[in-house]
Amino acid sequence: MKKKAKGKIVMVGAGFVGSTIAYTAVVSGIASEIVFVDVNRDKAEGEAMDMSHGLAYVKQVDIRAGEYSDCKDADIVVITAGINRKPGQSRLDLAKINVKIVQDVIVNVTQYTSDAIILVVSNPVDILTYFAQKISGLPRYQVIGTGTTLDTARFKYLIGKNCEVNVRNVHAYIIGEHGDSEVPLWSTANIAGKPLEEFWADSGKDGAVEKSKLIEDVRDAGAEIIKKKGATYYGIGLATTNILSAMLGNENSVLTVSSVLDGEYGIKDVALSLPSVVNVKGIDRIFNINISEDEQLMLNESATKLKETIRQVENELK
Repeated sequence: MKKKAKGKIVMVGAGFVGSTIAYTAVVSGIASEIVFVDVNRDKAEGEAMDMSHGLAYVKQVDIRAGEYSDCKDADIVVITAGINRKPGQSRLDLAKINVKIVQDVIVNVTQYTSDAIILVVSNPVDILTYFAQKISGLPRYQVIGTGTTLDTARFKYLIGKNCEVNVRNVHAYIIGEHGDSEVPLWSTANIAGKPLEEFWADSGKDGAVEKSKLIEDVRDAGAEIIKKKGATYYGIGLATTNILSAMLGNENSVLTVSSVLDGEYGIKDVALSLPSVVNVKGIDRIFNINISEDEQLMLNESATKLKETIRQVENELK
């Protein structure tokens, strides 16, 4: 049985996303130790120093720059290293570059530990999660991606805004790919137990119209933020810290994280997001919920799209 988490996180990558995740984890008080590992040692040291100077106001945590050898007793290794997609760059080109980066990271990490949970944040997250698990050889529930946790948060926020209710009372999921083929689970979406379709009908709204606008806004959210400010990091920072909290606190939280499937929902040999019970082991189990036939078809299409990219990357890297 895995021993209780100590609260040590190694953050591979000290860029906008990595530093925001670390900062959010510090403010949340979920970690006892955070170690930055980055090819730019000065950046890692600067981030650690800056955060450490605010420790008078939060729960105490050791924050420092380190090396891959610090992974030896880590509970979780978070991978944010990689490049961002540039204008005109294809998804495949981005995947090829970041798979090589993640491959290097995994080789270095697994020199020092086979016990830590590997949490992939870099994009394309499902592709990178798949390769990270295959390269590491670790159990599939020990290598996971942030998946559609941010998409799900955006989905819930926009439904709450649309229906004028607190987002915490909205229960809805996005599954599948973190990307254009993501699948909104309209069939299970509800507000305090009331099906969303009924809520709209009682409010005199056309459900079909509302669905079309909402999912378009969810899918375009990342691109819109990048267009306005150049990058996204606050939302994914909070989403990732929620995952870290679930693992370090052994919460058994149901989250839409990404993992390599082995027959769940009839899908194998690809990483994508499904509602999963997350605790100190990583993913404890994938939570089986009833979805509609149309949603299953969309999920199958999402898996097929991801598999095509995986095969293309494999061919390019041979």
